[in-house]
Amino acid sequence: MKKAGFDNYIVLFFINYFVDRKMNYFWNNFMSPIFNVNVGVGQDSALLPILSALYLLLFIYILENCLKNLKNLISIISFVDNELFIFQSNFFDISNSHIYCSYNVLTNLLEKFGLVVEHSKTEIFHFNRFHGIFNPPSLDLFPLGENVL
Repeated sequence: MKKAGFDNYIVLFFINYFVDRKMNYFWNNFMSPIFNVNVGVGQDSALLPILSALYLLLFIYILENCLKNLKNLISIISFVDNELFIFQSNFFDISNSHIYCSYNVLTNLLEKFGLVVEHSKTEIFHFNRFHGIFNPPSLDLFPLGENVL
């Protein structure tokens, strides 16, 4: 955060936020002993969206520039720690190739950031104006060493 130019008060707040944290659990009448929690941010923490945005901001900026350099016109919408990639084309094959390329760039870049994609939670939706049965083939990510989406 210092390297990013944040004020020292903000940097000190986050340094102190992650140090000497303690917690315990309550179940009905049971109360667990207090123990140290010096790793991570609680899932329901009010700071989670802020910290996620700060951490992922640089990632999304680099990803958008990589895709722009590849002439891959995918739009990215971010919801805390979930991203939505949007590509529009009149041709299914073109759409799939852009999504495949973006997914490859995304997974490689996330790996460099120390993050991973949960492939089992990754989905692709194709919308079209065809008025009959539309059964598009799956996106085969086997060449990337991953599953089929």
